[in-house]
Amino acid sequence: MHMNSYKKASGSESCTKWAEDRTIFANERTSSSWMGTGLACVGVAIGLKAVFGDFDPNWVAKSVASMFLGIAIMIYWMAQRQACKAHARLNDHDAEALPSRDFKTLAIAMTVATLGTGVATLGTGIVLWLL
Repeated sequence: MHMNSYKKASGSESCTKWAEDRTIFANERTSSSWMGTGLACVGVAIGLKAVFGDFDPNWVAKSVASMFLGIAIMIYWMAQRQACKAHARLNDHDAEALPSRDFKTLAIAMTVATLGTGVATLGTGIVLWLL
């Protein structure tokens, strides 16, 4: 972080700039944490399928696991929306904030990986129903 803009500002103004820059980074950490929570839901889905793999009827275990995949996708997009809303309200001073489009790109990538619509590799959703 560069101190140039902070040295030129008055004491209270520089404190406000520091607080705003810290809030930008906290917003990014919070978004990252929510993405991790979404990935934990994917892990639960895989775990449920593994634990109840021989459960009869098989579609019940797959349906419950699929609900967790749906929850993961909801978490990705709620995190993206909240991060973009907070990002729009803040001004970065010396911090280099992620562009809002990066939050959306990440949400898209996580959704694609969770659903398994990738061409080159099978994702969690497709693998879950093929087992």
